[in-house]
Amino acid sequence: MVDLVETLIEDPRWQGAGLGVLADRAARAALAGVGLPPEGVLISLMGCDDARIAALNAQFRGKPSPTNVLSWPTWDLSAEIAGNTPEPPVAGTAADPEPLGDIALAWETCATEAEAQGKPFADHVTHLMVHAVLHLLGYDHIRDEDATLMEGLEVRILASLGVCDPY
Repeated sequence: MVDLVETLIEDPRWQGAGLGVLADRAARAALAGVGLPPEGVLISLMGCDDARIAALNAQFRGKPSPTNVLSWPTWDLSAEIAGNTPEPPVAGTAADPEPLGDIALAWETCATEAEAQGKPFADHVTHLMVHAVLHLLGYDHIRDEDATLMEGLEVRILASLGVCDPY
């Protein structure tokens, strides 16, 4: 099986958490949840710490503080009409996959949130990965109709993985 997620570990705590396996499982479920095959696409993931994600958040969003996850889609696939399904990505081949985009996860923020919400760390990271992959696929939660669509997908995808409704 070809890797769907290329994982770069900057903070070694992610290695012990099995980030690569969690991320691949979540990404495959997210793609299946929207009816897309995992073949021919690639996602880049960085497991970092709060300091690194705060710098990225400042650079790309003008918010100089840590956050749990950031995503950078390769293409703008978002729907023009609120609540509509985004355009599907154009896939490459198994030998030459099309990049869907990049994701970064911050260890401290993820761990703190999981503990505060009384969730297993792996379940919280799985949710954040599903959420981020949906962002790479053009889903968003800025407009109410889009948020309803995206959150409904997240709940169904997470249920398929045995993860409880995060909302």
